[in-house]
Amino acid sequence: MVVTPKMGCRLKKFAALTLFLATPAFATTYMVTIAGLGGEADYEQRFQLLATDTDKILKAGGGTDRVVETFKGPDATKAKITASFNRIASEAKPQDVVVIMMIGHGTFDGTEYKFNLPGPDLSGTELAALLNKIPATRQLVVDMTSASGGAAAALKKDGRTVITATKSGMEKNATVFARFWVEALRDPAADSDKNEIVSALEAFHYAQTKTAAFYTDQKRLATEHAQLEDQQKAAAFPLVRYGSANATITDPAKRQLVAKKEDIENKIDALKFEKDLMAPEDYKRQMAVLLLDLARTQEQIDK
Repeated sequence: MVVTPKMGCRLKKFAALTLFLATPAFATTYMVTIAGLGGEADYEQRFQLLATDTDKILKAGGGTDRVVETFKGPDATKAKITASFNRIASEAKPQDVVVIMMIGHGTFDGTEYKFNLPGPDLSGTELAALLNKIPATRQLVVDMTSASGGAAAALKKDGRTVITATKSGMEKNATVFARFWVEALRDPAADSDKNEIVSALEAFHYAQTKTAAFYTDQKRLATEHAQLEDQQKAAAFPLVRYGSANATITDPAKRQLVAKKEDIENKIDALKFEKDLMAPEDYKRQMAVLLLDLARTQEQIDK
């Protein structure tokens, strides 16, 4: 067979992808979840709950080959995150994997994206610089904040897959993508190929579909459009192993609680859309009731 220049290019791309997909058995996966500033009590609580939930899921659905670290509340500072990334940079090998998940608020001024943290914010450029120091050649960044699309250009790099909750830095409203992403890590329905592993691509499609459905159900114009620039590489990132991580789903009582939790979260997000039309005291009262119900339901799920 004669290999034309065009075929040669395709073969090179295929070989590169095959190499990317082949994760050595001795590789370590470093997983860092960060819940940034909420700005308001209701956001603060939800961001921290999402981070806590993610931490539990990742630890339950992983193995001895992964290192899971979570920053939230007052611990989610630029200094502590930088120290963590520098430590990973000193430990990681080229065959290792790094997964970063960011929950919270982001801003974009037309030039620079910033992840809102207690104290100094972390810019997209600064985050990229920290990740560039890490020798792991397979990296995944899941930025689920508002305006997260504004970070995509700074984070782009060969070997790094970037998922953002918004298509640009101009989609600045709080996102619901984050909670559906976390739900994907728990729900076997996200495992579309039924191999008992939820990949980044499967989690993305699950969260993207659920986010679109939320806005349709609420009869509202969608203010966020999640983006993923490389589906093939995203398919190569296993996030959780379905059997142990989703044990709650196999218990009928737990399934009911998880469904109740999703219903409460839908009500919370819907209430946020009504905030500007409500008296402040009415909003605070209704939100307090929902947040208390959410916390109690999560406590029952965790038992």
